[in-house]
Amino acid sequence: MSRPLLFLIAVLWGTAAVAQQSAETASGLARFEGADLRDRFLGGTVLELELSQGVPWRVFTLDNPPRMVLDFREVDWADADPAVIDRSDRVTSLRMGGFRPGWSRMVLDLARPMELAEAGLALSPDTGGATLRLKLEKIDPETYARHAGAPRDASWDLPPATAVRPAAPEDERLTVVLDPGHGGVDPGAQREGVDEADLMLTFAFELSEVLKRSGGYRVVLTRTDDVFVSLEARVAVAHQAGADIFISLHADAIEQGVAHGATVYTLSEEASDAASAALAERHDRDDILSGIDLSGADDRVVDVLTDLARLDNAPRSEALARQLVTGIEETVGVVHKRPLRQAGFSVLKAADIPSVLVEVGFLSTHRDLELLQDPAWRARMASGLRDGIEAWAVEDAATARLRRQ
Repeated sequence: MSRPLLFLIAVLWGTAAVAQQSAETASGLARFEGADLRDRFLGGTVLELELSQGVPWRVFTLDNPPRMVLDFREVDWADADPAVIDRSDRVTSLRMGGFRPGWSRMVLDLARPMELAEAGLALSPDTGGATLRLKLEKIDPETYARHAGAPRDASWDLPPATAVRPAAPEDERLTVVLDPGHGGVDPGAQREGVDEADLMLTFAFELSEVLKRSGGYRVVLTRTDDVFVSLEARVAVAHQAGADIFISLHADAIEQGVAHGATVYTLSEEASDAASAALAERHDRDDILSGIDLSGADDRVVDVLTDLARLDNAPRSEALARQLVTGIEETVGVVHKRPLRQAGFSVLKAADIPSVLVEVGFLSTHRDLELLQDPAWRARMASGLRDGIEAWAVEDAATARLRRQ
């Protein structure tokens, strides 16, 4: 037999079949759909996990006591049944769940040291579902102990296996207001039967789920249906919710040129470029076209916010934008060539709340249009935004004492 295979990483971002099957679900997360664990009389122990789609995963062993650990990014274990261990005398217990934001874990407690002899993940071309198959075989305790241990890998950067992040107390949760752009009589950008308003509402629900699963966030949406919400009302929702941050979600289209990848905007009275100015103008004009001219109301909101609040808050919004771009780059891998921009979006004018507008992609670019309709891709985008929010929260807390009180 070849040397023990004790560590393996498999990255599978999905195929068109995966995207098509996942599009029928409400969540972009992979779902646990079943398991089979059996001892083979002559062939070791075999574990097969059924998932709704492929996800990045890895497996390794730990000692004292012997355990086998599987990490995923990320699986919904809602339908998991640990009773599957009743079919095995070599696995004494099985547990699964989230162990840090964006990551899920399954742990098999072993009755005796065992090596990972085979491991692989296969996709069904018919359903898009994924089957992860592991085969375990007996190994002597000395060899097992020598190879056991959580691997350190920069692309995963996992904490020690025993580290589990508890949910934050309610009064310590970060309140995030998500603003799915447009809605109702204002569908936003439209391409090939896709409406920006519908797409961003779907993504807002998915991002909300990812944040809530992390345990440290209270999430409020400015709209939860296909209804028109004025710019003024969106800002009011953020104030009423006591928002710590405000993120407006869009997937716009440009009339000239080609734009690809995510862009994050912060507020500026003067746009950073002509394209930003054009987008901001259209977002504001949409309210006028819908029969509600909020230009005067926006001016009053700006008037009551003091210059001091603006001075203190602008750097926080800019820091949030930077961290979001980093998070997107690390999970999606691609952002716009100039991902950080400024524009005079009225929806960002709550000067006492760090606020950004995220153009998740551009419906006017065919590649972006395809990705924006892919639930697996949106799940990675949501994970990137969550990672950016987390990094910003740490940075913001560290610099809090330097801000004006």
